[in-house]
Amino acid sequence: MAKRIVLIDIRSAEEWADTGLPQGAVPIDADAPAFEVRIAGLRLDNPGKRIVLIDRTGAQAVAVAQKLAGRGWRDLAAVRGGVLGPGGWLAEKLPVAEYP
Repeated sequence: MAKRIVLIDIRSAEEWADTGLPQGAVPIDADAPAFEVRIAGLRLDNPGKRIVLIDRTGAQAVAVAQKLAGRGWRDLAAVRGGVLGPGGWLAEKLPVAEYP
């Protein structure tokens, strides 16, 4: 799966420090300047891979994916449950990397 996707953690640095990052995730705060430009750069660097967004509980990732889809983005997805929600990354005991 990791070979077909680019996982982007769109939470804040405080949240990354609190829980760690899902293993393999690229941290890009959705509220940071040039958020969309940075994601566009990742897409260019990873042709053919699906962009998958993860947030705290899933809601913001879905909203951001819908907003980007409205601007013509394709192959976007959101992780159901986010990092902390029911059925999310930590609930499923998936690997986490420490955030510096």
